[in-house]
Amino acid sequence: MTIRILSAIGDPDAARAVSSLLHQLPDAEPAPAVADSAALLDALARAAAQGEGTPSAGGPSAVEALPEVVVVHERIGPAPALELIREVALRFPAVGVVLITADAGPALFSAAMDAGARGVVGLPLGYEELAARVQAAAQWAAGVRVHLGGGAEAAPGPAGTLVTVTGAKGGVGTTVTAVQLALAARSAGRSVALVDLDLQSGDVASYLDVQFRRSVVDLAGIQDISVRVLQDAVHDHHTGLGLLLAPEEGERGEEVDDRAARQILGALRSRYEVVLVDCGSQMQSANAAAVELAETALLVTTPDVVAVRAAKRLVRLWDRLQIRKAEDTTTVVNRLTRNTEIQPPLVAKATGTQVARTHVPAAFKELQPCVDAGRMQDLDNRSTVKQALCALAAELALVESPAARQGRGSHRARPTLTGRKRKAIAPGAASGPGTVPGPASGPASGTGSGSGGRFAGRRGPAATGGTGPFDPAGPYEEG
Repeated sequence: MTIRILSAIGDPDAARAVSSLLHQLPDAEPAPAVADSAALLDALARAAAQGEGTPSAGGPSAVEALPEVVVVHERIGPAPALELIREVALRFPAVGVVLITADAGPALFSAAMDAGARGVVGLPLGYEELAARVQAAAQWAAGVRVHLGGGAEAAPGPAGTLVTVTGAKGGVGTTVTAVQLALAARSAGRSVALVDLDLQSGDVASYLDVQFRRSVVDLAGIQDISVRVLQDAVHDHHTGLGLLLAPEEGERGEEVDDRAARQILGALRSRYEVVLVDCGSQMQSANAAAVELAETALLVTTPDVVAVRAAKRLVRLWDRLQIRKAEDTTTVVNRLTRNTEIQPPLVAKATGTQVARTHVPAAFKELQPCVDAGRMQDLDNRSTVKQALCALAAELALVESPAARQGRGSHRARPTLTGRKRKAIAPGAASGPGTVPGPASGPASGTGSGSGGRFAGRRGPAATGGTGPFDPAGPYEEG
């Protein structure tokens, strides 16, 4: 979120000191300081007037054109600082005001709050205190603008389809699946957001050759996410995808909890027709919330004993924590060959989930050049992997299949694999159209680590073992 700041400081030395600190704030855009109260009110009035003349042309509204934060020094004139704060609060209620004063005692603090200030910073100035007050005032201003800005700034309720892609374990191709499904939906003309909620080691940026300094963490502390705030955090990729990336510093992923994830995904669904979320393979509170909210939750596995056991373990975890039922989950079998001993019906039987009719073949040679170059968008249309994932996108109604277009005209097909809305496919059902066998293995996506607060107090009984030519419960499970 970019924070525009306008300062009103009469003392030139104080103005230089404040300006120096404000320029150090992340994402801050300080304007040159004005020298008196009249100049401040005139500057705000001009900004609002310019905004009022541009909405019809797609420009900012009067509210959006105003700075988020105004910093007022106690030695401003000719109007006293508290009177100036009261005037700004009355005339421009979507602006957060921060007062700088040598007297930061309880009496002045109370008087400043009564006048409409959103924070008080004591002299001598310190970076940490100034940064905290300015950022808090900016978040408050963003929330107010949702209600005062109206129209484009107020986000409606969820409308887009939410699809999560989770790996049974690391290296099963979760990120490749999520990226290619997003590209397929975009190529069908739908607006698509791709969210990387593998918060500690997400690789979406690497797979699409993106360098972007903002991430999902930048939205975590905002109470009301407006359209403008969302635009600041989402990277517009040249493929047409909107990318909300994982943080480069993995430890910052802990700042995104389940509440933040729900709010962020709700804001994205109000703007995009399809929101695809790469959840990685490690469950945290944020991606658990995403799986719980999703219309379609995909679980990617490879046809080997270790991966299928991991898939069963994850499904049990979701069920114990009441995140999602097994029958509401769709498993995608990646890197399948005709000679693989573990076939999709056995995966369905072991996990208790639906298995997508479309399976993805093992074809690492097709993928390797694009993976190494970090340009998955350049995968050849003749690739069997791409064709299979496009078929999977059609099966999930992210794109419309030719049969659906002929049968429904211009109407989009509804999702057919959402267990909450349709009768579940019987475990062990034979695989249908879209099965594409092939030769070698596919790429791995990154994995995350850590745990969220929503897991702390939940316990449940251990699930029973499965059946088949191997023991899905395995000796590694207790109970």
